[in-house]
Amino acid sequence: MSITLEDAKVFSVAEITGLPAKDLMQLQAAAFEALQKAKELKDWIDGAIALKYEVQAKALRAQMGKDTGTVHFDDDGVRVTTNLAKKPVWDQKKLTEIAKRITANGDDPTEYLDITYKVAERKYTAWPESLRESFAPARTLKTGKATFQLIPIEE
Repeated sequence: MSITLEDAKVFSVAEITGLPAKDLMQLQAAAFEALQKAKELKDWIDGAIALKYEVQAKALRAQMGKDTGTVHFDDDGVRVTTNLAKKPVWDQKKLTEIAKRITANGDDPTEYLDITYKVAERKYTAWPESLRESFAPARTLKTGKATFQLIPIEE
């Protein structure tokens, strides 16, 4: 490769778009590899930090009477802030049963529950046209960010 990631940092977008496809492919691969290595290093360092402070953070949360949330403490002139987020998981079948009971009692379940309906795209496209037509007004197709993978053609 004639251009490195360090070189690419100072290139304009126009200069990069002017590069041959093989150089772009090699830059993309190098950037991906550098990103993976940086993520692995960050995970390694974050793991060590967690190991160093998790006992102290847990004890501080217990002292404050909470299992989750943010706590702050100081270590050698450095403010350590740690957050242990709540991630509740709700049993969908049980919530459906509760919603039915709320409705049977004459109340509106949406006053208590956030109700979301989804259709898997794979299922939707497999349906017969007549069924898809009835769902089509409720469907909006949005797109994500385009991705490009550059790979060499085997000769």
